[in-house]
Amino acid sequence: MTHTQKFLLMAVLGLIPIALMYGLVPSITLPFLFDIDASPTNVSHIFRAVMGLYLALAVYWLMGAFGTPKMARSALQSLIVFMWGLGLGRVISMVVDGIPNGLLVVYLLLEIGFGVVGIVLLQKDDFKTKRVA
Repeated sequence: MTHTQKFLLMAVLGLIPIALMYGLVPSITLPFLFDIDASPTNVSHIFRAVMGLYLALAVYWLMGAFGTPKMARSALQSLIVFMWGLGLGRVISMVVDGIPNGLLVVYLLLEIGFGVVGIVLLQKDDFKTKRVA
């Protein structure tokens, strides 16, 4: 198993609990973790949609982890865009809204870190030797 495949699996294992925390039972998890009232239908709806997006990407990363080198590369690229997209949104929020809950700051650091590791893997893993288009 390549470093990229292992990394994609690690990302999946980290993302699934977060996805479920956001959307499985938002009326319990969101007030507990973030002091968010998830009782309005629209709030639950949004967080369940976010859960669906996270789980869909986790499936794509699994496909990359167990698929061809070309698929692994594509999955890794999507992971980088996803992580840095979340991170950018969090940074904008910190500038505009202030510093959030400590767990969300940890998420930001993880998102930046995963994006950096993804870039490093794109540049040095199997893709250089196997020349995937």
